[in-house]
Amino acid sequence: MKNMSRAFASCVLMASLVLGAAASRAEQTIKIGFIAPFSGAFAANGDAWLKMLTYALNNTNERGGALGKKFELVTFDDKITPAEALIALKSVTDQNIPFVLQCIGSNVAAAMEEGVSRYNARNPDHRVLYLNCAALATDLTEDKCDFWHFRFAANVTQRVAALVHGLPKDASTVYLMNQDYLYGQGVAADTKKFLTQFRPDVQIVGEEFVPLGKVKDFSSYIAKIKSSGAKALITSNWGPDFNLLMKAGVEAGLDIKYYTFSAHLNGAPTSMGDGGGNRVIAVMEGHDNMGAELNNEAAEAWMKRFRTTDPGFDYPWVNFQVMFDMVAGAVNEAGSTDALKVALALEDMQAKDVYGKTNIMRKADHQLLSPFYSAIFTKPVKYDSEKTGWGWKTESTSSTEDLTFPTSCKMKRPEGA
Repeated sequence: MKNMSRAFASCVLMASLVLGAAASRAEQTIKIGFIAPFSGAFAANGDAWLKMLTYALNNTNERGGALGKKFELVTFDDKITPAEALIALKSVTDQNIPFVLQCIGSNVAAAMEEGVSRYNARNPDHRVLYLNCAALATDLTEDKCDFWHFRFAANVTQRVAALVHGLPKDASTVYLMNQDYLYGQGVAADTKKFLTQFRPDVQIVGEEFVPLGKVKDFSSYIAKIKSSGAKALITSNWGPDFNLLMKAGVEAGLDIKYYTFSAHLNGAPTSMGDGGGNRVIAVMEGHDNMGAELNNEAAEAWMKRFRTTDPGFDYPWVNFQVMFDMVAGAVNEAGSTDALKVALALEDMQAKDVYGKTNIMRKADHQLLSPFYSAIFTKPVKYDSEKTGWGWKTESTSSTEDLTFPTSCKMKRPEGA
């Protein structure tokens, strides 16, 4: 019996040592749960975002990470559905991961924002901070604003303002096409508002809402645009919806300008090819040729390094680097990964982007304030997109001040904030 007791005690000791070593290894990194579509129709977007996020996070880690530790991304598949995202969120919280990152789909973001808020209210000792890097519906930082949610990307209102600001005088008649969910509906409403306010000379000659990810052939929509006589199409379509729209437009010889919010994202340049040359304009955080345009050696080096890793793959989301740099700074300032302490450190934080422009995380609504750019798909350019021979060239710039609008957010702040 004594030998059995000794053997049992030895097993318990060994198990404790193994578990202790595993816990020690786990504590060597600061984990961020990344929830995105890694299967289904939008899986290519999830994979592309992961590449860009990993590159930015590696840069932050090389500069020291936070608290002497490196950050680590842990991926979870949401199939771009709110229900799956909430299941993934539970996995994040079950693993005591302090930060959750979600970027793709405002429908998912709305559920995530509510889910994180509910979880934190029930679990004040194990709260999680929600980092949003590209879910864009304005309402997420307006009427739906929440203390635990920080958006590190320009919202729909800011993007539409930048697009309308860049519209040329000859865009006298426009057709609107948007995806029929929170993001697309917001784009449509803000487009009408800003056209009325800043470009009353522009006439809207048609409008469509399309179901997200459901349309496989846009030829009938292209026929409507043709018959409307529109000189320009304004569309928020992204992912396969934009790629299939462009494919149908090119095949039908639709001779208009496309003013877009997503033509610079992965897969779109390939779908446009020569047919999109000098007729597709996109608003964006930045593009691969901006460093050279600005004679900014640091930005050029940052982009060239990514291009060496992923030749032909564009990096428009320069806000990803701002996000990780801000989070690292906030964790260091807080001296902790505690959600409340990090949130308070993030409020009103400022950081330079890769172009040297100042970005501000506004305390009132947790919305990033930053400059924005309108660029045309053209050539010759230094860096082409997806090996098409075509790439992006800046046409207009909207300053941070241009895109700073009053907020209706009435944020409920937790005790101690």
